[in-house]
Amino acid sequence: MEPRTPHQGPGRLTAGPGGESAEGARGDAERDPGARADRLRYLESATRRIAWGSERDDTLGELCRAAIPAFADTLLVHLRDPLPTGETPPAEPIVLRLHSIAQGPEATVTEAPAGDAEFAPLTVTGRLVGILPAGRPVFGDAAGLEPAVTALLAPVTSPPAAPAPGRRLIVAPLYGRRHVLGTVALLRGAGRSAFTDEDLLIASQLATHTALGMDKAIDYDREASVADALQLTMLPSSLPTTTGVRLASRYLPAAAASQVGGDWYDAIPLPGNRVALVVGDVMGHSVAAAAIMGQLRTAVQTLAGLDLPPEEVLHHLDEQAQRLGSAHLATVLYAVYDPIAQRLLMADAGHPPPLLLHPDGFGEVLQLPPGAPIGVGGVPFEAVEMPAPTGATLVLYTDGLVESRGRDVWAGVELLRARLQAAADVLGSPPLDVLCDAVLNVVDPESLDDDVALLAARFDGFPPRNVAYWFLSPQPQTAGRARQLTRRALRRWDLDPLLDATELMVSEVVTNAVRYASRPIALRLLRTDVLRCEVGDDSPQVPRMRRAQSGDEGGRGLFLVDQLAQRWGATRLSTGKVVWFEQQMPEGRGRPEPGTP
Repeated sequence: MEPRTPHQGPGRLTAGPGGESAEGARGDAERDPGARADRLRYLESATRRIAWGSERDDTLGELCRAAIPAFADTLLVHLRDPLPTGETPPAEPIVLRLHSIAQGPEATVTEAPAGDAEFAPLTVTGRLVGILPAGRPVFGDAAGLEPAVTALLAPVTSPPAAPAPGRRLIVAPLYGRRHVLGTVALLRGAGRSAFTDEDLLIASQLATHTALGMDKAIDYDREASVADALQLTMLPSSLPTTTGVRLASRYLPAAAASQVGGDWYDAIPLPGNRVALVVGDVMGHSVAAAAIMGQLRTAVQTLAGLDLPPEEVLHHLDEQAQRLGSAHLATVLYAVYDPIAQRLLMADAGHPPPLLLHPDGFGEVLQLPPGAPIGVGGVPFEAVEMPAPTGATLVLYTDGLVESRGRDVWAGVELLRARLQAAADVLGSPPLDVLCDAVLNVVDPESLDDDVALLAARFDGFPPRNVAYWFLSPQPQTAGRARQLTRRALRRWDLDPLLDATELMVSEVVTNAVRYASRPIALRLLRTDVLRCEVGDDSPQVPRMRRAQSGDEGGRGLFLVDQLAQRWGATRLSTGKVVWFEQQMPEGRGRPEPGTP
């Protein structure tokens, strides 16, 4: 009978007659000069294959496929329970739990069923206690190892008390950079020759590369967990409740196989019942991206507090990103909604376009001047103002919602627009939460490549009957004129109980504005669930409350405001400042219903 032709497959040793491996048939390199070359080729292929695994189970799976059947017939992986992470010393004694068994010509991998009594954890005792930290593989017949071998091989030996298979077994510790992670048991059947000393070196290399790959995966999982926690803590825990706009949001993390990104959204109340709507995406996926996201979000909140125009916010944010010195760029869309003027002012820094669902159900992709991403530097930003009709809904999102491996951004944007319009066709004016859920149906969470941040704003507007607005010249008699106008407005709103306190506070704040203003002063009263008064002037000097001395003629105005108002504050603007105060409505005279005078 003709002998079988030796076969060399991917990741396999050269097989000789009877299925024996070349290094098993000729363990002495001097007798077979090609054996060493075969081993080196096998190790190169096997270690490269193991290195492909990006996650722990991927790495162990590649080990199984590299070792079975080229090097062994059966492989058992036991992992430490729990697996050590970071620099913290692991618990003692070492406890091992069966993770998987691989055997057969196709290297079929069977994972150990959780909670099965047959695969109960094993506490390392005896000789194995010294072998594992040493990190060197040993044969199954090593002195004093038989009890440990019996326990390790219990899932594949029958009966469990069967004698150790001697040199047909290699026990190789999985020792990472810092700690013991587990063991690999490699067995050969009776149809193959026993392992040799050369095979111990091969097993050592296989186990070492596997342990290092597991270490990398464990560190990555820990980093991803930290990044997830960091990102989630940086997202707003709740959205503000402001008159004239309703808000809803969603955050959908990427699939488990993807790294965390730097997506965020925010809604920031501004003076005059306006609100800034922000959505951003730091390019890249790492803890660094999440940290930069947090820095940029904080910077946006600070800039919004200065009430700068959207293009100025993006300009200063771009400068801040360059000062951070990071290679990460970010796309940002910044919008300001004014419910009183019913206008929307927006600027874009390389972000996907927003969508506007009109009151009649028509979905529109808003065209904004494309700005460069934050961090590029030297590129101007341009703001666009447009109507924001009552009943319309603005949808801001990150590119994870519209972009995927099988779909480009613009196809995704059109699909999103159609989805919004379809929801409006079915439900008329769908509640914001229902609309957000309908939008997220565009993506499959299991195959999501990137995080998704979504912010929806329904414009309710601000009825003109609930606003009183005047421009007053900065003259000495202006305070008296402001008191008269205030009195008329409060009587029209049936708020007589607030007349005296409001007149006094308006007089004090307007008097202070007259002292510093060079242009007309703006006085505005807003009736919502509170009575809000705003006095704006062109002076950037923000007043500070101080305690007046007995001989001082002034210095008591803000002290009176502080005592009489429910809340008060001063906001510096790009054109000056606004001093405001709020009063609680009299009992039974809260937020007016639509249609009331």
